[in-house]
Amino acid sequence: MIQLQQNSSTLVIVIHEIYGINQHIQDFCAFISSQGKDVICPDLLEKGSAFDYSQEEMAYRYFVKDIGFHVAVVKTKGILSIYRQKYKRIVIIGFSAGATVAWLCSDDERVDGVIGYYGSRIRNYLEVTPLCSTMLFFPEEEPSFQVDDVVATLGRKHIDIEKYSGKHGFSDPYSTNYHKESAQKTRHRIIDFLDEG
Repeated sequence: MIQLQQNSSTLVIVIHEIYGINQHIQDFCAFISSQGKDVICPDLLEKGSAFDYSQEEMAYRYFVKDIGFHVAVVKTKGILSIYRQKYKRIVIIGFSAGATVAWLCSDDERVDGVIGYYGSRIRNYLEVTPLCSTMLFFPEEEPSFQVDDVVATLGRKHIDIEKYSGKHGFSDPYSTNYHKESAQKTRHRIIDFLDEG
């Protein structure tokens, strides 16, 4: 688990991808902390180390078989239970599988904001109606589903949805799918989102 304290009235819970708390997630948590916010990133894998990108299939199987979205949501909501009274505002930011976890927490009244990066499995939970400000970032290219169909469905729920140039993983500088311009644009959106509170 990562915990970074800035004596902020805002807590940002960062939910990692299937790989675990890798360098990208560590760097992202440091970025959020540099914005003056408190950060918690739970280690949902609980295996002490992250998977390498070359182990994508193994990481996916481990997440689906040994964790799954239900357990990940329960763990995230456990953090909400512990910290809700200590903070004026709690925002959950998730990446890929973590974005779907964040989405599944968006209808919890203890959450004040949700940001999801390329949460492709959100398409399986379109019935969720967020109770908080929700911003979703999707890539223009997703091999597993039609982004425009999901955007059209969710757009009716008054969710802030943007498509960015690139592929799944565009915000991760350690990924072969890194797209610098899109990554920078989304970071600016996050800064504005966090400063709104």
